[in-house]
Amino acid sequence: MTERASGTERPLRLGTRRSKLAMAQSGHVAEAVRRLTGRSVELVEITTYGDTSREHLAQIGGTGVFVTALRDALLAGEVDFAVHSLKDLPTTQPDDLVLAAIPRREDPRDALVARDGLTLDRLPRGARVGTGSPRRMAQLNAYARAHGLRIETVPIRGNVDTRIGFVRDGELDAVVLAAAGLNRIGRIGEVTGFLPVDAVLPAPGQGALAVECPAADAALAATLAELDDPYTRAAVTAERSLLAALEAGCSAPVGALADLPAGERAVHEMRLRGVVGTTDGSTLVQLSITGPVPSSHDEAVALGRELASEMLAKGAAGLMGERAL
Repeated sequence: MTERASGTERPLRLGTRRSKLAMAQSGHVAEAVRRLTGRSVELVEITTYGDTSREHLAQIGGTGVFVTALRDALLAGEVDFAVHSLKDLPTTQPDDLVLAAIPRREDPRDALVARDGLTLDRLPRGARVGTGSPRRMAQLNAYARAHGLRIETVPIRGNVDTRIGFVRDGELDAVVLAAAGLNRIGRIGEVTGFLPVDAVLPAPGQGALAVECPAADAALAATLAELDDPYTRAAVTAERSLLAALEAGCSAPVGALADLPAGERAVHEMRLRGVVGTTDGSTLVQLSITGPVPSSHDEAVALGRELASEMLAKGAAGLMGERAL
């Protein structure tokens, strides 16, 4: 049973990265927890290695670089729970921490912010498109090859302001960012085109948040679990299972999305799509499977592993080392 606050309880401490996006995401969760518990929630800002390093994510390993400091603070008792972008989490969950809630997912798509209101198919010949993601590079370059476009994908780092600034300053013709992040910080209006998932599959877990707390705090975990969306959890679990089975970190060029087949009205089946490719877009392995909506963690994991097995049989293993930017 959720304990309602008496006003004498200390505030719950929510660990968050310092970026504008992370603070916005954590603020949304903090408000939901306040409504749920009646307790105040204070944000504790934590700097992660991924925030301070100027290297590209593929060079510093990608997986966990935005997460480790937050998890250390949880285990040290410095914060009570933490909010992550789910796509940043390593696929292996520590035994002493629990993903108490995965709230309802935002738009998982990637979005283009381009000069002069341009969309992907209208980019001029030789357009420079910025992204920090090998996954996006692989699929953008493959799309360009298939549609007779000539683009140059350019590796970039930085927060949303910095990345959009490359376009405003004329250094780049466009940048690709997660639609969910732009929406959460109120900048979705700057999008000039959403990238259809048929062309560019998002990162596994993109658009979803993860609310994590110590496994030992069963009462808090049970309270936070009220924020969980079972369908989102099933979908992202299948996507992350695919990623794990391909033995890929979040810096590898893997895209995945679990959703409803087009035209489905009742939620009976889930379609899982996956892609892995070389960053120049010359080779992609892209497959999908459809099965009953998973009713348990194990069923969601099995769906991801099944698709991964089919992708590996089609040659995905040979592409996993293609991480250079």
